[in-house]
Amino acid sequence: MKRALENCSRSLRSRYRYSLFGIVGLVISIGEARTKEIGIRKVLGSSVFGILTLLSFDFVKLVLIAFVLACPLAWMAMNYWLNAFAYKAAPGVEVFLLTGVFTVVIVLLTIGFRTLRIAGANPTEALRSE
Repeated sequence: MKRALENCSRSLRSRYRYSLFGIVGLVISIGEARTKEIGIRKVLGSSVFGILTLLSFDFVKLVLIAFVLACPLAWMAMNYWLNAFAYKAAPGVEVFLLTGVFTVVIVLLTIGFRTLRIAGANPTEALRSE
């Protein structure tokens, strides 16, 4: 029984890690696609903080929508799975909140690093490519 729980826990951690890789890939992809927009905003006088806020709001909005849609499904799946055990345990709200906060923090860190990297570059390089 203990071994089965360890395997399940390891499996869930690896699935969460893969989903975070997907989020990081999405952030990098959209950041590269919006390089010209960031360059134009910098030329027109926008601050790095303003650009960071604009991109962060878009991604956090997507993550929160996904979180709200996924929580009921995850709760139902966890509840169904936990009912199969002899000792009953209800899934706690704190697990979902911690997961959501951790995901938003990862997204914000990734957006911050990518935006700082793009915004620190010369805007003429981004605009010259076409």
